[in-house]
Amino acid sequence: MSHTPVRLRRTTAALTAAIASARLEPVLLAVTAAALAGGGVAWLLGAHGAADLVWALGTVAAVVPAVAWVLAALRRGHAGVDLIAVLALGGTLAVGEYLAGSLIALMLATGRTLEAAARRRASHDLRALLEHAPRVARRRTGDEVAAVPLAEVAVGDLLVVGPGEVVPVDGRVESAAAVLDESVLTGESLQVERPRGEPVRSGAVNAGGAFEVRATATERDSTYAGIVRLARQAGAESAPVVRLADRYAAWFLPLTLAVAGLAWLLSGSAVRAVAVLVVATPCPLLLAAPVAVVSGLSRASRLGVVIRDGGALETLGRARTLLLDKTGTLTGGRPRVLDVAAAPGTRPADVLRLAASVDRYSPHVLARAIVDTARERGLALPVPADVTEEPGRGATGRVDGHLVSIGRTAPAPGGERPAWAEAVDNRALLDGAAVAWLTVDGRLAGAVLLRDPLRYDAPRTLRHLRTAGIERVLMLTGDRAAPAHEVAAVLGLDGVLAELTPAGKVAAVRDERARAVTVMVGDGVNDAPALAAADVGVAMGARGATASSEAADIVLTTDRVDRLADAVSIAQRARRIAVQSALGGMVMSLAAMAAAAVGLLPPAVGALLQEGIDVAVILNALRALRVDRAARPALTPAAEALVHRFAAEHDDLRDVLDSVRAAADRLSGDPGPDALAAVEETHRLLTERLLPHEYAEEHELYPALAPTLGGPEATATMSRAHTEIERLSRRVATHLELARASGGLAPGQLDDLRSCLYGLNTVLRLHFTQEEENYFSLAP
Repeated sequence: MSHTPVRLRRTTAALTAAIASARLEPVLLAVTAAALAGGGVAWLLGAHGAADLVWALGTVAAVVPAVAWVLAALRRGHAGVDLIAVLALGGTLAVGEYLAGSLIALMLATGRTLEAAARRRASHDLRALLEHAPRVARRRTGDEVAAVPLAEVAVGDLLVVGPGEVVPVDGRVESAAAVLDESVLTGESLQVERPRGEPVRSGAVNAGGAFEVRATATERDSTYAGIVRLARQAGAESAPVVRLADRYAAWFLPLTLAVAGLAWLLSGSAVRAVAVLVVATPCPLLLAAPVAVVSGLSRASRLGVVIRDGGALETLGRARTLLLDKTGTLTGGRPRVLDVAAAPGTRPADVLRLAASVDRYSPHVLARAIVDTARERGLALPVPADVTEEPGRGATGRVDGHLVSIGRTAPAPGGERPAWAEAVDNRALLDGAAVAWLTVDGRLAGAVLLRDPLRYDAPRTLRHLRTAGIERVLMLTGDRAAPAHEVAAVLGLDGVLAELTPAGKVAAVRDERARAVTVMVGDGVNDAPALAAADVGVAMGARGATASSEAADIVLTTDRVDRLADAVSIAQRARRIAVQSALGGMVMSLAAMAAAAVGLLPPAVGALLQEGIDVAVILNALRALRVDRAARPALTPAAEALVHRFAAEHDDLRDVLDSVRAAADRLSGDPGPDALAAVEETHRLLTERLLPHEYAEEHELYPALAPTLGGPEATATMSRAHTEIERLSRRVATHLELARASGGLAPGQLDDLRSCLYGLNTVLRLHFTQEEENYFSLAP
C-alpha cells in the first residue's frame, strides 16, 4: 500500500508530460509557420526590418523548446539530431540570418509534430485485465451467503460461484462438479469439468451451474493476480526504441561540427560556419523517417492493423523470430464439427439433426458449434420437448417422440462398446477432437467430432512471413501437446512449447528475445504478459480480446491472421523507405555542406536549398503510402464475390464428404444391402451436388483468379484434382451399375469400391483444404 501514492504521482507526472508535449508541438508548428509567412509578406511590402523581426521571433520561438529537448536527451545519455538544429538556430541569430533561422524553425517544428503523431504511447496499463477480475466474492457461512470484498477472503473460506461468474480466488471444488471456461487462463476455447476436490484457478469463468469452492489462496496469491503482476513487470522491462534519426545523428553530428569548425578556422568567417550548420540541419532525418513511418501507420490502418507508435513499426520491420499462440491465433478460436459418425442403420445427417435439435437452446460452446453446422447444411431442426441439461454431461429431450441425449456418454454395460464407437474414440484421439455422443431411446446412435480448426489463412501467412525474413517460428500454447504438435506439423513450425502457464510463456519470450528481435502474437488475457514481454506484441483483437490488446503494440482489428504478414511487409517497406530518404537526404546535405564551407552558399540560399532537399526526401518517404502489390494479390470485385460464393458452398458440402467416408466405413463392416444403399445415396450426392460445384469452380472461379495468380498455370494442379474427383466418381458409378445388374455387390468389387470411396474422401478433403488456404484466404 505504501507504494501506491508514489506510483500514482509517477503516472500523473508521465501523463502530464505527455499531454504538455502533445499540445506544444502543434502550437510550435503553427507559430513558426505564421512567422515565416508573416515575415515573407512584410518583406514583399518592403518592410525588411519588420520581416527580419518576425523571422527572428519565429526562430526564438523554436530555440526555447529545442533546447529543452536537447537537454532532456543529454540527461538520457545521448545527443540527438535536435542538437544540430539548436546550433543552427543559434548561429542564424548570431550572424543575423533571420530568414534561414525561420526556415529551420519551421522544419524542426514540422519534424517534431510528425514524430509525435507517429509515436503515440502504447497503453500498458492493463485496464482490461483489472476489469475482468471480480471485486467481491460470495462467502458462505452456515446457511448464509454474503458478498464480501475480495481482499477479505481468507484461506479456508467457502465461496459460491454462480453461473457466468469469475472464480475469485484459487481453490478446490466442494460441489459435485464445476464446468469452467478457462480460456482466459489457457487460451483454450473448450470447456473443462472439474470434479469435487480438484483445484480451480482464479480468472476462470463458471460455464455451468452454481458450485462451491474452498479457497486455497488469498486474492494476492491467486493465479489471476499473478498474471496482472507478470504483465506489469514485462511491460516495464520493454526498452524504449531509439529514434532512427538519432542513430544516424551519432556520426552525422560530430561530422557537421567538424566541417563547420574547419570552415570557420580556415576562412575566419563565422557566416561560413553558420552556412554549414544551416545546410547540415538534419531535416531529412527530422522529416523523412517520421513521414515514412506515419505513411506506414496509415497504410496499415486501412488493412485493419492498428500500430500504436512508430517505434513498434520500426521494430516489427527488424523482427526475425515469431512466437504464436495456438487457439484463436492459428486456429479459429471456436470449435467446429470435424465429422459426424453414425451407428449402422443411421444416417450421419440424422445424427446431426437430432443432436442439433436437442442442443439448440444450450449455451455450451460445443452445442453452438453443432447447431451452427446443422443450419449451415440446411437441416430442418424439430422443436424438442422436455429439454433438460446437466452441466458437464449434456442435454436430453424428446424429438419426434424419441428420448434423445447429446453429450458425454456413460460406458456401455459390461464395458463393451460397439466397434464403430471404438473407431470414433480412436479417431478423436488421433485428431485431437472432442466427442459429443448421441443416444436415442437409450441406444448409442452416433457421435459428433469437434475440433478448433486451423484458420484458412494461417499456412499462406506463415509462408509470406518466412519470405519477408522471419527466420524462426514457434508455437507457445497452454493446450495439450498432442493437438499442438499436429498443428505445428501441418504448418511447418520450428518448434512447439505446449501446456504453458502465462509465466511459462513470458519465460519463453524472454529466452527468444535474447537471441533476436521477437514478435509475440496472441488473443487472450493469458497472452497479455507474453505480449508485453516481447519486442513487439501483436493482439488478435477482432473479437474483443481487450486485455491482450491493452498489452500489445499492434492490434489486428479484423479476424484474419494474414494481416500480420501484411503488417510485417508494410513495416519493412516503411523502414526501408525511411532509411533511403534519410541517407539520400544526408548525402545531398553533405554535398551542400562542402559548398557552404568554401563560401559558395550563403546561409539564406543554403536554407532554401535545404528546403528543396526536404521536399525531395518527403516525396520519397510518401511512397510508403502506396500499396505494395507484391505483398498481397488484389482480387477484382467479381473474383472476390466468386470466392465468397464457393467458400459458402464448401461449408454446405461438408455432409457430402461425411457421406463418402461413412459409405466406405459401411462397406468395411457389413457389405450388405444397407451398405449398398449408403453407396447409392453417396453417389446421388456426388452427382447432384458435388460434381456441379467442381465444374463451376473449374469454369468460373479458376479463370477469374488466373489474372491475380499470374496465369492459368497457377491453378493447373487444382484442375488436376478436379479430374481425379470426377474419375473416382465415375468409377463408383460403374460399380453401382454392376451391382444393379447382378443383384448386389460381388465380392470382387468390394476392395476396389472401398478404395475408390476412401481415396475420394482423401482427395476431396485435401482439395477443399488447398482451395481454402490458397484461394479463399485471398478474400477479406
